[in-house]
Amino acid sequence: MCLALPAEIIDVNGQDAVGEVDGVRVPISLMLLDGVTVGDYVILHVGYALSKIDADAARKQLDMMAQGGDLSTALMGDAA
Repeated sequence: MCLALPAEIIDVNGQDAVGEVDGVRVPISLMLLDGVTVGDYVILHVGYALSKIDADAARKQLDMMAQGGDLSTALMGDAA
């Protein structure tokens, strides 16, 4: 199963970024999205930022997903 998760951008280097979801840092490609800066939230799907999302909406989605289970498992599978 694939999930699209809100991720906060913590570093940008050209079309590559580092995001954070539930304390887990993940590489993110910005190839499909322009104008992303540090502090923005994006919808992350299979390593690609698909769209920007409002910070409040991102936090609400992350809180709701956390109620259903461990987000780090969703990000890293059984290795988390």
